[in-house]
Amino acid sequence: MALNFRQSSILDIARQDGRVAVEDLAQRFDVTLQTIRRDLTELAEAGHLDRVHGGAVPRTGVANIGYEARRKMNEASKAAIARACAAMIPDNSSMILNLGTTTEAVARELVHHRNITVVTNNMNVANVLVANPGCEIMVAGGALRRSDGGLVGELTTQFIEQFKVDFAIIGTSALDRDGDLLDFDLAEVRVSRAILQQARQAYLVTDHSKLGRSAPARIASLSELDAVFTDQPLPDGLTSACEGWGTRVVVAG
Repeated sequence: MALNFRQSSILDIARQDGRVAVEDLAQRFDVTLQTIRRDLTELAEAGHLDRVHGGAVPRTGVANIGYEARRKMNEASKAAIARACAAMIPDNSSMILNLGTTTEAVARELVHHRNITVVTNNMNVANVLVANPGCEIMVAGGALRRSDGGLVGELTTQFIEQFKVDFAIIGTSALDRDGDLLDFDLAEVRVSRAILQQARQAYLVTDHSKLGRSAPARIASLSELDAVFTDQPLPDGLTSACEGWGTRVVVAG
């Protein structure tokens, strides 16, 4: 596809900011909303962008979308997923939450749980749960990733390995049709694997946008998890596979 000047500019903005909004672009280029929507559709059809509500995000298989852009994507769905997951977490329990905007949403739903212990390598999760006086918060050491408030690296993994908790609640950057959880950062993948190993039950929280995405590093398979919480039904083949694995699929509405 040969891009016109406006479409090239839109693509540059998307790559720089992690997201573009229809209304903002219409004002910037002084064109109609319909014109911008057509541009975004053509860019998506050419494989450059993925359409999201109100705009688009860059399509990439080698680098993740910016954290703030991810936080704004599918907010209502993430909130519903978080509520469904938190409803399965009883008071008087312990858990590890990893990096991600959906695990951050789970933390918000745990603010009123009582007598819980949360271990995390996610500074955003820790900051959310400070509001819960009934929550003991254990924050991992390691290298702080300023882009998303995540702690990663060998020190983080060693810290996680000191615990044995009731639940692991993890997010993922991508979920392929074989049921593999994928990510972009090997250091983060090692931490996520350690989290799964140190929990009696393992839950995945992910919205439908992660299906069909590509990322180069494998965390685990859904076959190794007890449940996956999502906002839309999984593809039929993957649903059948989960039934065979004994992995519960919870579709939050």
